[in-house]
Amino acid sequence: MHPATSPTAGVPAGRNHRTPPTRRRFVRGLAAVALAAPLALGAAACGGDDAGDDGPVKLSVFWWGGDARAKLTEDALALYTKKHPEVTFEKTWQANQGYFDKLATLTAGGNPPDLFQIDDNYLAEYAGRSTTLDLTSYKDSGKLDVSKFPKSLWQYGVVDGKLAGVAAGENTQGLVYNRTLLEKNGLPEPTTGMTWEQHIAWAEQVAKKTKVPGTQDPSADYKAFWVWLRQQGKDLYKGTELGFTADDVTTWFELWKGARDRGATPTPDVIHEGNATDITKQLVVTGKAATSWVWANQMPDLKKNTKDELGVVAYPGDPSAQWARASMYWSVFKGSRHKDVAIDVINFLTNDPEAVALLGTDRGLPSNLDLRARVSETATDPAMKQSIQVESDLAQKFGESPQVPIKGHSKVRSELTKAAENAQYGRATPAQAAEQFLAACKSAIG
Repeated sequence: MHPATSPTAGVPAGRNHRTPPTRRRFVRGLAAVALAAPLALGAAACGGDDAGDDGPVKLSVFWWGGDARAKLTEDALALYTKKHPEVTFEKTWQANQGYFDKLATLTAGGNPPDLFQIDDNYLAEYAGRSTTLDLTSYKDSGKLDVSKFPKSLWQYGVVDGKLAGVAAGENTQGLVYNRTLLEKNGLPEPTTGMTWEQHIAWAEQVAKKTKVPGTQDPSADYKAFWVWLRQQGKDLYKGTELGFTADDVTTWFELWKGARDRGATPTPDVIHEGNATDITKQLVVTGKAATSWVWANQMPDLKKNTKDELGVVAYPGDPSAQWARASMYWSVFKGSRHKDVAIDVINFLTNDPEAVALLGTDRGLPSNLDLRARVSETATDPAMKQSIQVESDLAQKFGESPQVPIKGHSKVRSELTKAAENAQYGRATPAQAAEQFLAACKSAIG
């Protein structure tokens, strides 16, 4: 997922006030006598909450993203209203920065949006607060159709046995490399399945031949650490605890110290630059490293910022350690007055051919595999076609999805960066940095 760059666009206003129970019973009785038809919302209106009791429905929707995502999302929601005129939307979006602060404020103030975007950094936290609606019964009834999703993709929205969010799109880790640089110097391209040691040896060879460090040092990158852990039979989390030890972190940090000592990576200052910058300035496009460790769907954004041709493969090691990750989710507020409508909107955004075609790959590859194939056929951006092809190929090798990260995950991520940079700059040995990281992690997850 790539961070948005547009400014905050405000806060969703309050939703319609709840109709008093007495009046609602009266309205129901009157409607029954008059044989009035209920609000027509397809599957969403069946056996639901109060979708048809209050007449027209105004659903509040909140998401992060830039101008392009806003336009695509607004077009898709307008299409829903065209097909369901009784439903309109109160739409609010803002940049990634500050989004979750705003969502927390809305939730604490008792005025969260009916439908909101969330990612795996916070899904478990919001599910644990009983903020998100359990979507399991909707999935089981077919009102929320995930039958065309990869199994591991929809399962990556389950928290404590409850389906807390539905994947708005799929993504996976991608090792992006500068193909032009390699071809110009007669060097081989990296391949899916090469070991970590083979990758570092390849990066050292690239650095010696081109004078460009072969790879960004990913020791601060939780994505790379997570994949590596899974290849060791471990995981980032195990239940409510960490799934790794200080010894595991030490081994990880020592692996990359060896790579730095061999000149396979940039210097610490440049590594820090790669750790701190956004996707448009990753080292693979600024020419400061031949590879960067990103999400596969970020290929088009990278390509916009370089004239060189780029390639992408899986992270080193066994590719079955990677999984069909939800790039982000749609979740429904548990206290929403319009739960069934919100569910139907999610179903529409992920399974309606027109809506999926409109949204394209902005939130990752379409979750619905049949519609993903259609989008792939019509995609005109070579970088996006390449990204779709790579992820489709990797899908055959994916393993089971891990559990959704636990509360405190965002802090764990930032502490990994801090500890890794301590090791990179020589402020601590790998073992010392690992101990510091483990202590900080235990404090973060409480």
